[in-house]
Amino acid sequence: LESVMLDFIEGRTNLFVCTTIIENGIDIPTANTMIINRADCFGLAQLYQLRGRVGRSHQRAYAYLLIPGEGVLTRDARERLKVLQEQTELGAGFRIARHDLELRGAGDLLGARQAGQMAAIGFEMYTELLEETIQELQGQDREERIDPEIRLGLSAFLPENYVADPNQRLVLYRKLASARDDVEIYQASDELRDRYGELPATAELLLEVMKLRVLMKQLRIGLAEFDGHNLVFSFPADTKVAPEQILALLKDNKYSFSADYRLSLRLGRLPREQVLAAAKKELQAFCRL
Repeated sequence: LESVMLDFIEGRTNLFVCTTIIENGIDIPTANTMIINRADCFGLAQLYQLRGRVGRSHQRAYAYLLIPGEGVLTRDARERLKVLQEQTELGAGFRIARHDLELRGAGDLLGARQAGQMAAIGFEMYTELLEETIQELQGQDREERIDPEIRLGLSAFLPENYVADPNQRLVLYRKLASARDDVEIYQASDELRDRYGELPATAELLLEVMKLRVLMKQLRIGLAEFDGHNLVFSFPADTKVAPEQILALLKDNKYSFSADYRLSLRLGRLPREQVLAAAKKELQAFCRL
């Protein structure tokens, strides 16, 4: 085997036929073409590692994935190959790993089982639940998760002509909804641009809505609603907005507060995008105080 490898590395032979033994630890800078037979039988991580064996120098490289035909592929196999086709830029490894977890589950954290139940709830929710459980086991105070509701009448969504696959749209919606800060929103935005191109207006608006949602999570505000004239926030009992902050606002006649813990801001008839901007501005002010 060593002599065969040396012949290939030193250019005495131009073709090397092998098994998946080469997927790890092989660095042959002159190798620039790989043909993978029955690529549908390999896992996503395997295909990514195999593809990484070519193009390890200045030469442009190609990886050809051979399949028996799309009609006989399983749904998971099609999804794996699609992810690999889309994730070709430098630094794609982390995103591929996340997709791999979405597809096959994380399994037991400390056990041998490799197929988990994560597909039903998504990787982001899975890690959030795991984090909560760890906090509980460590005796830390654990806040109940809050799922803010936003009713501003906005057309904020990922259109079908932008992300055609409904399953992938669902994964992206779930990822955005579980974002914990603006950094994760920006990362999702970069991922969308990398994979699907420039964002349409409705997708841009969706990202802005998700930023409002992040603020509502941080402040523990349950509802943001616009009735055509008034912007209304609903505060649960455990909100992080101090009573003094609300009382300070009530000095301005534009604000009112009801017995059911709803703060209203009179805006009049504004375009919905301006209502969204006003909502974010109000909550950012709460964060600064």
